[in-house]
Amino acid sequence: MMDEFSFINSIKQHTYKQPSVVKGIGDDAAVFRQPYRDIITAVDTFVEDVHFARTTMAPFHIGFRSVAANVSDLAAMGATPAFYLVSMIIPKTWPPDELDEIYKGMKKMASRHHMDLIGGDTVSGPVLSVSVTVIGYANMNRARYRSTSNEQDIVFATGYLGDSRAGFHMLTTPGSYENELYFYDRHRKPLPRVDFAVGLSNLKRVTLNDISDGIANEAAEIAEASKVDIVLYDEQIPISAPLGQFSPKQQYEWKLFGGEDFELVGTVPEYDWGHVKEIAQQTNTPLKRVGVVERSKNPGQHNVFIVDRNNHKKPLEKKGYTHLADKDKKE
Repeated sequence: MMDEFSFINSIKQHTYKQPSVVKGIGDDAAVFRQPYRDIITAVDTFVEDVHFARTTMAPFHIGFRSVAANVSDLAAMGATPAFYLVSMIIPKTWPPDELDEIYKGMKKMASRHHMDLIGGDTVSGPVLSVSVTVIGYANMNRARYRSTSNEQDIVFATGYLGDSRAGFHMLTTPGSYENELYFYDRHRKPLPRVDFAVGLSNLKRVTLNDISDGIANEAAEIAEASKVDIVLYDEQIPISAPLGQFSPKQQYEWKLFGGEDFELVGTVPEYDWGHVKEIAQQTNTPLKRVGVVERSKNPGQHNVFIVDRNNHKKPLEKKGYTHLADKDKKE
């Protein structure tokens, strides 16, 4: 097994893309300087057999996805990614070449956004655990929060929902499927909507949340933080054409609760909707109007509702993606 210093030396960058780096890997801590923008940071941890498994993810995909999930959090904050740090608990059952593949996956994802690796740590342990911290920048007072939605705002979503969950289903349930590679990539190599989110920086008020646990859950987080109700329209939730090969029940469950699509759900005043559509077009981002924000009917209760094709409105349960340990529950 590779020792800590050898591993760090193997992933060390010798040049940096971000001009704000003063000191990268090679000291007790990294140093970067940023005098005029807000600094946004997020961290997430991915544990083998909870968040990923070797049966569905190659080491490269583990690395790629661990950075992508964090970059998606930055996108939801309206931030431009700049740096990342990696800490890993590594069991002896993982050989150096597979660890190198994890790093290559991280580097591939990070390079899409000109991110620099500026630090990290490794220790030995019983189960592989990958913890990634990301740092980004947003224009001053333009970080996006879940708490800024107002009554009559338009609710929108990017991309196509349910594809990642379909990819997971294909990888874990033998069968004959169409467009398998497309769905595999949507599950294992998600592409966060950074360009779209950053493109909205000129808007005074826009609320964003990344769809990591399903749009039902993420919309509920916005409703609770903003003290509003959110109404979604079932027929407007965007799904890809290939998802049509699955049953109506699977399509419904996966697009609302499947999670890990790492798309964005957001709200914006109606007078800014045209600008949002322009940014989506400029950044090649599929975009769909999916609902509306309403005043809460019951004080202290802030809910999400779904309107079906027959115009029947009902409360939408706040539930979402459950990790591999709960796989039987979501099948």
